[in-house]
Amino acid sequence: MLRSLVGSEMCIRDRPITSRKRNAVHERLPSIYMDLGIAGKTAVVSASSAGLGYATAAALAEAGCKTVISGRTEERLTKAAKTIPNSIPILADVSTIEGSQNLIRDAKSQLGTSIDILVTNAGGPPPGTFASTNINEYMEAIKLNLMSVVAMCKEAAPDMQKQKWGRILAITSISVRQPIPDIMLSNTARAGATGFLKTMALEVAPDGVTVNSIQPGFHATDRVKEIYGQENIESLAKSIPAQKIGSADDFGKVAAFLCSEHATFITGTAIPVAGGTYGGLQ
Repeated sequence: MLRSLVGSEMCIRDRPITSRKRNAVHERLPSIYMDLGIAGKTAVVSASSAGLGYATAAALAEAGCKTVISGRTEERLTKAAKTIPNSIPILADVSTIEGSQNLIRDAKSQLGTSIDILVTNAGGPPPGTFASTNINEYMEAIKLNLMSVVAMCKEAAPDMQKQKWGRILAITSISVRQPIPDIMLSNTARAGATGFLKTMALEVAPDGVTVNSIQPGFHATDRVKEIYGQENIESLAKSIPAQKIGSADDFGKVAAFLCSEHATFITGTAIPVAGGTYGGLQ
């Protein structure tokens, strides 16, 4: 008969677990719980030469993935590749449909196989309000933050469906849940991407493919500094319930978990990583 606790000793089937045995079990726990189960998988992270994309690619590489990283600047991309083990750098511009398609095609060619994990990411469009944003700018933002996601998924997902395993994760923004002032284009285009991802998730779930988005709040990236100014970072941090700006490395680890074997039952979700910034219930 199982017993939970007897005195200060745990017992299983009336046989006490000694301190030595208990310590041995504890020593094994890290290897059990830190393994994401994706070692040997192939991964592609777009726009990953810096910022949140870089942090996500680094976390996937740490988990044992063979990771393709991409960016528009050769010097920056080469530098990033030197610090991410087992990575393959590919110059790519995902601001166009063709560029997004070519990234996935080139990645499959470089890897010599299909892609197991796809993380879509792209820079943000220029800041602006409704009044200051020209109508012609909307189509460029949609190409960058919506159509790039669609194009990459169209190229990568069919192989995942065939092999009955895949992970697709889009880096979007907390502004999808709670619009952020002065970034009208980003708020609009990323909301469209979220609708696409939710719909796609329902279609590919029977094939063992999960599709999610992760919504960063204010993190220590060049994008945040560009919009708010380095001099305002401290006051921005005070506006966040957590009272700090997010760490890119912490964000990358959350993203890697959502791409892991352990996240097999998480799909069709949009997960905020924003230090409590979002005030809603869901």
